[in-house]
Amino acid sequence: MEQWYATGKRKTAIARVFLRPGNGEVTVNGKDPKEYFYTDTNVGKLFAPFKVTGTEKRFNVFVTVTGGGVVAQVEAVRHGISRALCDFNKELRPPLKKEGFIRRDARKKERKKYGLKSARARFQFSKR
Repeated sequence: MEQWYATGKRKTAIARVFLRPGNGEVTVNGKDPKEYFYTDTNVGKLFAPFKVTGTEKRFNVFVTVTGGGVVAQVEAVRHGISRALCDFNKELRPPLKKEGFIRRDARKKERKKYGLKSARARFQFSKR
Protein backbone atom coordinates (compact mmCIF):
# COMPACT_ATOMS: atom_id res chain seq x y z
CA MET A 1 0.00 0.00 0.00
CA GLU A 2 1.38 3.35 -1.05
CA GLN A 3 1.54 6.12 1.56
CA TRP A 4 3.37 9.36 2.27
CA TYR A 5 4.59 10.31 5.74
CA ALA A 6 5.61 13.65 7.20
CA THR A 7 6.08 15.23 10.60
CA GLY A 8 4.58 18.61 11.41
CA LYS A 9 5.52 20.77 14.39
CA ARG A 10 4.27 23.91 16.12
CA LYS A 11 5.36 25.09 19.59
CA THR A 12 5.50 21.80 21.56
CA ALA A 13 2.94 19.96 19.42
CA ILE A 14 4.20 17.20 17.14
CA ALA A 15 1.99 15.60 14.48
CA ARG A 16 2.77 12.41 12.57
CA VAL A 17 0.80 12.48 9.32
CA PHE A 18 0.17 9.57 6.94
CA LEU A 19 -1.44 10.25 3.54
CA ARG A 20 -2.93 7.30 1.71
CA PRO A 21 -4.91 7.30 -1.56
CA GLY A 22 -8.59 7.24 -0.69
CA ASN A 23 -11.85 9.14 -0.47
CA GLY A 24 -11.05 11.97 1.98
CA GLU A 25 -11.47 10.30 5.38
CA VAL A 26 -9.49 11.97 8.16
CA THR A 27 -8.80 10.55 11.62
CA VAL A 28 -6.92 12.43 14.34
CA ASN A 29 -5.85 10.25 17.28
CA GLY A 30 -8.62 7.79 16.32
CA LYS A 31 -11.36 10.47 16.28
CA ASP A 32 -13.17 12.55 13.68
CA PRO A 33 -11.48 15.99 13.28
CA LYS A 34 -14.71 17.85 14.17
CA GLU A 35 -14.88 15.86 17.39
CA TYR A 36 -11.17 16.27 18.23
CA PHE A 37 -10.65 19.95 17.34
CA TYR A 38 -14.31 20.96 17.99
CA THR A 39 -14.39 24.36 16.21
CA ASP A 40 -14.99 25.09 12.53
CA THR A 41 -12.00 27.44 12.44
CA ASN A 42 -9.65 24.67 13.56
CA VAL A 43 -11.15 22.13 11.15
CA GLY A 44 -10.83 24.72 8.35
CA LYS A 45 -7.12 25.10 9.14
CA LEU A 46 -6.76 21.32 8.94
CA PHE A 47 -8.22 21.09 5.41
CA ALA A 48 -6.54 24.28 4.08
CA PRO A 49 -3.61 22.49 2.33
CA PHE A 50 -6.06 20.31 0.37
CA LYS A 51 -8.12 23.36 -0.68
CA VAL A 52 -5.03 25.29 -1.79
CA THR A 53 -3.73 22.41 -3.91
CA GLY A 54 -7.14 21.18 -5.13
CA THR A 55 -6.64 17.67 -3.74
CA GLU A 56 -9.81 17.39 -1.60
CA LYS A 57 -11.28 13.88 -1.33
CA ARG A 58 -8.16 12.28 -2.89
CA PHE A 59 -6.43 11.10 0.29
CA ASN A 60 -7.28 9.35 3.51
CA VAL A 61 -5.35 11.04 6.31
CA PHE A 62 -4.26 9.28 9.50
CA VAL A 63 -2.78 11.56 12.17
CA THR A 64 -1.33 11.06 15.64
CA VAL A 65 -0.63 14.32 17.44
CA THR A 66 0.81 14.96 20.91
CA GLY A 67 1.79 17.93 23.04
CA GLY A 68 0.75 21.57 22.99
CA GLY A 69 -2.72 23.02 22.93
CA VAL A 70 -5.55 22.57 20.46
CA VAL A 71 -4.53 25.38 18.06
CA ALA A 72 -0.85 24.35 18.11
CA GLN A 73 -1.92 20.78 17.35
CA VAL A 74 -4.07 21.90 14.39
CA GLU A 75 -1.21 23.94 12.98
CA ALA A 76 1.21 21.03 13.47
CA VAL A 77 -1.18 18.76 11.55
CA ARG A 78 -1.50 21.38 8.78
CA HIS A 79 2.31 21.58 8.57
CA GLY A 80 2.56 17.78 8.38
CA ILE A 81 -0.13 17.49 5.69
CA SER A 82 1.61 20.17 3.61
CA ARG A 83 4.95 18.38 3.83
CA ALA A 84 3.36 15.03 2.96
CA LEU A 85 1.66 16.60 -0.09
CA CYS A 86 5.07 17.90 -1.21
CA ASP A 87 6.42 14.34 -0.94
CA PHE A 88 3.48 13.13 -3.03
CA ASN A 89 3.98 15.72 -5.80
CA LYS A 90 6.78 18.32 -5.97
CA GLU A 91 4.59 20.61 -8.13
CA LEU A 92 2.26 21.23 -5.16
CA ARG A 93 5.05 23.00 -3.25
CA PRO A 94 4.75 26.55 -4.74
CA PRO A 95 1.07 27.12 -3.80
CA LEU A 96 1.66 25.68 -0.32
CA LYS A 97 4.76 27.82 0.12
CA LYS A 98 2.85 30.92 -1.00
CA GLU A 99 0.27 30.30 1.75
CA GLY A 100 3.07 29.78 4.31
CA PHE A 101 2.20 26.16 5.11
CA ILE A 102 5.68 24.73 4.40
CA ARG A 103 7.71 26.89 6.77
CA ARG A 104 7.99 25.66 10.36
CA ASP A 105 6.64 28.32 12.71
CA ALA A 106 9.54 28.53 15.16
CA ARG A 107 7.84 30.79 17.70
CA LYS A 108 7.80 29.21 21.16
CA LYS A 109 7.10 30.35 24.67
CA GLU A 110 10.00 32.36 26.07
CA ARG A 111 11.53 30.94 29.23
CA LYS A 112 11.13 32.59 32.61
CA LYS A 113 14.33 34.27 33.81
CA TYR A 114 15.53 34.16 37.41
CA GLY A 115 14.83 37.29 39.45
CA LEU A 116 11.83 38.15 37.26
CA LYS A 117 8.10 37.53 37.58
CA SER A 118 7.79 35.95 34.12
CA ALA A 119 9.84 35.94 30.90
CA ARG A 120 10.09 39.75 30.76
CA ALA A 121 7.80 41.18 33.45
CA ARG A 122 9.55 42.42 36.55
CA PHE A 123 8.31 42.71 40.11
CA GLN A 124 7.06 46.18 41.03
CA PHE A 125 9.89 48.48 42.05
CA SER A 126 9.56 50.39 45.30
CA LYS A 127 11.97 53.16 46.23
CA ARG A 128 10.91 53.22 49.89
